[in-house]
Amino acid sequence: QGQFTLLRDTRTDGSFLVHHFLSFYLRAGCKVCFVALLQSFSHYNVVAQKLGVSLAAAKERGQLFFLEGLKSCLDLLFGEEEQPEQPSPLQFLSCRDLRALFDFVRVSLAAADGDSCKGPVLLVDDLSVLLSLGAAPVAVLDFIHYCRVSVCYQLK
Repeated sequence: QGQFTLLRDTRTDGSFLVHHFLSFYLRAGCKVCFVALLQSFSHYNVVAQKLGVSLAAAKERGQLFFLEGLKSCLDLLFGEEEQPEQPSPLQFLSCRDLRALFDFVRVSLAAADGDSCKGPVLLVDDLSVLLSLGAAPVAVLDFIHYCRVSVCYQLK
């Protein structure tokens, strides 16, 4: 509890660990915020079903908050109208600031009244995509730091 784990894979694909952690924490009853920048929801849902977990059901229960980075990025770049009261978590594409992405994480992991979920868990797949989309390395490090502080605060 209260741990920060950063996975880095070289020469082999470590994405199976993301699927493992996602299914493990959902089965354990944790509230999970999953920032999926690499694959679509349907990809993760198919793999999770093979591992015995339904991501769609977890979303409906309010246990899983899923940001589909690929879809959000395309919507932002190619004209889906943004709701003024709900700015896109990926608005850093235009302003180079990861604050909106952090706000999505913070709000997703906030404890709600009557919330039966266990401790908060944040999964981000793959941080290097943020760099590829133009975020500064310092902004990504700040994002990691603030996410860690937010999760640890939730865990007291």
